[in-house]
Amino acid sequence: MVDSVKIQSDVYPVLIGLMGCGKSSIGKLLSKELGLKLIDLDHYIVEKAGKTIPEIFAEQGEEGFRDLESEALAEVIGKPVVLSTGGGAVMRAENRALLEAHAPVIWLKSSLEFLANRIQGDNNRPLIAGRDALTTLQQLAEVRYPYYTQCADYILHRGKMNKAASLKAVLEYLRSWQYEHSDELTASDK
Repeated sequence: MVDSVKIQSDVYPVLIGLMGCGKSSIGKLLSKELGLKLIDLDHYIVEKAGKTIPEIFAEQGEEGFRDLESEALAEVIGKPVVLSTGGGAVMRAENRALLEAHAPVIWLKSSLEFLANRIQGDNNRPLIAGRDALTTLQQLAEVRYPYYTQCADYILHRGKMNKAASLKAVLEYLRSWQYEHSDELTASDK
């Protein structure tokens, strides 16, 4: 454990943010810390579809992938897990409604330059495959940032934070969120 203050077992955080921001890697650390399973929504979709994300995009287009993503999100949100969403999960109104109804939602925010350096050339990311990552991320940020803001209960501005520092900041937020919502959590147990 990072420190001695325990987070209740009925706190099921959801991580959102652009591709490459650390949702999967920080999600793994967070799930271990909280003693919860991690569901990476993209991996969940791949397992369910029996196809890679690039294959789904090639066969069904982005809309077909978003259909699968919405279905998957509705299936897993609110379960006793740490949920790492795909970067575009916020694009549909029904997904945003689910995210807004399920707290705590944490936006892992990093500079676009940092993200571009991390993901440039990653062919498993169809939206950037064969494109300039920074230009694509700038276009995605313009559309998605207002949705991330709408859905997020907390925005972690990672800056130069490493994974350990990011985990610590998320855990501190979850403790304060838990304290602020302790009456709601207790009422839901009755």
